[in-house]
Formats: sequence, structure tokens, C-alpha cells
Amino acid sequence: GQPVPATPAEITRCILDSLALAHRKAVEDAQRLAGRSADVVYVVGGGTRNALLCQLTADACGLPVVSGPTEAAALGNVLVQARAHGLVGDLAGMRRLLTRTQPLTRYEPRGGTQRWQAAQARLARG
Repeated sequence: GQPVPATPAEITRCILDSLALAHRKAVEDAQRLAGRSADVVYVVGGGTRNALLCQLTADACGLPVVSGPTEAAALGNVLVQARAHGLVGDLAGMRRLLTRTQPLTRYEPRGGTQRWQAAQARLARG
């Protein structure tokens, strides 16, 4: 029931809105399965390079988004190897190392989530 995006900008926005809505659903599913609510959404990997996607995710979820690091898989591998060789002692030490060396960006949700709830309802109806 929505207009078909025609321009490159409209197509891009449609893609980003769709990703943010998918993030919202994933967060809601995770909260339901865990039986507890989330305080923040962490985004790692290539999506961290897109500030608009991170902001839309915060808006869609109604939760702050913390983004970074971009190369999370590679960093995780390095940290596991460092721990195996005794260079990093525990999980808290790994977290401290990451926060000192990797920039994190925080996005606060803007406004309500009504438009996202409506979009989710449209998807559920098919």
C-alpha cells in the first residue's frame, strides 16, 4: 500500500528503513525469547559505517544504539588468540582493551515508535 520508490535516494531510504524494521523485529524476538528487556542495541560490522542506518535502528527500536567496531569478527579472533596466549586475562580485560582502542558511537532514539509499529503491522498483514 505504499508508493514504489523511484529515485536512487528513495530506493536507498526504502532499504535502510527495511533494515531498521528488521532490526526492530530481531530485538523484539530476542527480548521475548530471553524473557527480559534490552537497554541498548549494539551494532557491529559494516553497518556501523552508516550513521543513518544506526539512527533509524535507534528510532525503530526505541532504544539507544551503540555502533562499533567495524571489523568485529577480526577483532574477536585477535582477542581470543590474545587470551589463549595469556596476553589478555579475562573478559573484563578484553572489554577494556576494546573500549580503549575502538571508537564507539551512540545514537539516541528520536520521537516515538508509532510509525515503526504501523510499518510492522503492515508487514504482519502481508
